[in-house]
Amino acid sequence: MTNLEIIKSTYEGKTSEENGKNLAKYVAEDISWTEAKGFPYAGTYIGLESVTKNVFSRLGGEWINYKFTPEDYVASDDKVVAYGTYTGTYKITGKYFETRVAHIWKLKEGKIIKFEQFVDSQPVNNAMR
Repeated sequence: MTNLEIIKSTYEGKTSEENGKNLAKYVAEDISWTEAKGFPYAGTYIGLESVTKNVFSRLGGEWINYKFTPEDYVASDDKVVAYGTYTGTYKITGKYFETRVAHIWKLKEGKIIKFEQFVDSQPVNNAMR
């Protein structure tokens, strides 16, 4: 698979479970995963276990229908950028949000070694208040 196909497989599966399995399949053991400053789950997490605990488990537990809808991709050598829109409803407040986002992925030998999120965090934070 190309780097672009690998990244697309983490977003465009039939279910989020399939996307998660594809991510686990292609992620490097020591992946560096950075959620943007100002985002509710901000920080850099090392390894899939840490990412799952600090990001995915929280998103799954705290939100209804939280998702990233990719609009397009830009691929160049070992980097892939996916950009689109986050949407979801915060369970506690019942507030819906929508915001633009870009993800930058870096791969090495078919494995994802780095992820960085760029997002307008304000709509997300507003939904949580």
